[in-house]
Amino acid sequence: MIFWGPPGVGKTTLARIIAMQTGRRFVGLSAVSASKDDIRKIVEGVKKTPTLFDSADEADSRGVVLFLDEIHRFNKAQQDFLLPYVEDGTLTLIGATTENPSFEVNSALLSRSQVFVLNSLTESELQEVVRRGLDALTIQAEPDAVDFLSRYANGDARQALNVLEAAHSLYPVDLLKLEHLKAALQSKHLRYDRAGEEHYDTISAFIKSMRASKVDAALYYLARMVNSGEDPKFIARRMVIFASEDVGLAQPTALVVANEVFRAVETIGLPECQFNLAQGAVYLALAAKSRAAGDAYFAALEDVQSHGNLPIPLMLRNSPTSLMKELGYSEGYEMYSDKDYLPEALHGKHYYEP
Repeated sequence: MIFWGPPGVGKTTLARIIAMQTGRRFVGLSAVSASKDDIRKIVEGVKKTPTLFDSADEADSRGVVLFLDEIHRFNKAQQDFLLPYVEDGTLTLIGATTENPSFEVNSALLSRSQVFVLNSLTESELQEVVRRGLDALTIQAEPDAVDFLSRYANGDARQALNVLEAAHSLYPVDLLKLEHLKAALQSKHLRYDRAGEEHYDTISAFIKSMRASKVDAALYYLARMVNSGEDPKFIARRMVIFASEDVGLAQPTALVVANEVFRAVETIGLPECQFNLAQGAVYLALAAKSRAAGDAYFAALEDVQSHGNLPIPLMLRNSPTSLMKELGYSEGYEMYSDKDYLPEALHGKHYYEP
């Protein structure tokens, strides 16, 4: 099985429950630090012939539940190493990942697994988690404190409990208040990994919002990226690309504006460059859109890739030497002409459609 979901939704807990319900031993490893030797030792322990002197931990003929956290951190060779033990039932593998398994888990292992998508917890679910945490600490919290923490955790139960525990450590009182939680926090938590899927999802939402001229949505996703620690230069670079790719010749000044935004971001930096980013995002979202230039280019590129390097017409070739001139290079060239300048095999082809 593969559990795919954001942090703090209960992937590890669910794996432990499965092991307990099936009566199998639970072994947890992190793919960040584990190696093939660690897997080999577990397999050897499972396959060891039980004796009267062996404990249940030393020999388990029913196999074990191997919980491999961050399975996407295992390379292909390490993932392949698991295959025979998964196939013969020696290991019941439960992999956990925050990344899309279609890209991060190799196809052989993925085809032998069932993927379960675990979504972020809702605020009401997090409120229940917080209440259980309060019970475990034998304390209470004011309703507005519970509501605040449930929103703050952003779907992450682990985050909610960590903050609750930190606040209780700082303020060992019987009734936690909102000010206790706020004092324990440094800043609003937003789950955002610059190398992870959330990074690509958010920039995608930003670009698509500008493309659809949805100004408010573009500003929201821009603010979300900046608040989450995204590099403002990365955002500005994407705006420069957008200015040519999506606005194009419908409003050529967009490229000038986007380049100036990038230059300002590079020169000024945070926090002041937020004004530049906001101005650029609004301008690009409101601009007229045309992908004609880019579409025409890629149509031409398709012909290049399909036909190879077709002979360039002689009249268009450079003729720096007398020999080249004798061979007809540049012959018949006119600065302004109705002649077709494309290679002969492509005469009459039109790429650009305004």
